[in-house]
Amino acid sequence: MTDEPHQERREGHRGTGPGPITPDGCAVAMYARLPVTDEPEVIAAAVPPGASLLELGCGAGRVTRSLVDLGFRVTAVDESAEMLAEVRGARTVRSPIERLDLGEHFDVVLLASFLVHAGSLDVRRGLLDACRRHVAPDGCVLIQREGEDWHTNVPRERPLGTDGRVRVASATPVAEGVNRVHVEYEFPDARWTQTFLSRPMGRAEFEQALAEAGLAVDAYLTEDRVWVRARPATA
Repeated sequence: MTDEPHQERREGHRGTGPGPITPDGCAVAMYARLPVTDEPEVIAAAVPPGASLLELGCGAGRVTRSLVDLGFRVTAVDESAEMLAEVRGARTVRSPIERLDLGEHFDVVLLASFLVHAGSLDVRRGLLDACRRHVAPDGCVLIQREGEDWHTNVPRERPLGTDGRVRVASATPVAEGVNRVHVEYEFPDARWTQTFLSRPMGRAEFEQALAEAGLAVDAYLTEDRVWVRARPATA
């Protein structure tokens, strides 16, 4: 098991397994082997071709590579240098999302991986403020939400790529409105775990959080309302 002693661990987050572990408990080696699913197709269908795109929390570039291949001009942001070292084809920026201020605007800002469900309200506000700060006036923000039963349908598991499995083992209340989620990743040659804090949000709470950041829902892009397109709110 390896942690990164030079990076401050985010409160309530931890990870175990081979290789570096990021401040929010993600295992770099595990994320580097994850397959891409339908994310690039959902994103491409919702935004103009060739758009400039700011990917917040890009990880090891699992989705980044496909977006670059689709012709998007991607700036990929992550707080882990080890994650960014895996990214190919995109401009990279190392920074916590909440503190990011590039002084630039993008056609599309992408906040995927359920990051909007951060357990800390201050972090959630910081994430959404970063989205609003960087989106062009006529641009959009794409957000990936948790499914409605994500915290109640536990334990659950599913295949991961051709030879792995991921298991959401538990979602345990630890504070008002906040659960500690424990996830296990199993491959023939390695095992990783990740524990993090997540705040479930219904549709009304989610839309209120956007409004507080100066954003408004433009469309729910998938039937399960997991993918959302938001735009800068008009006065």
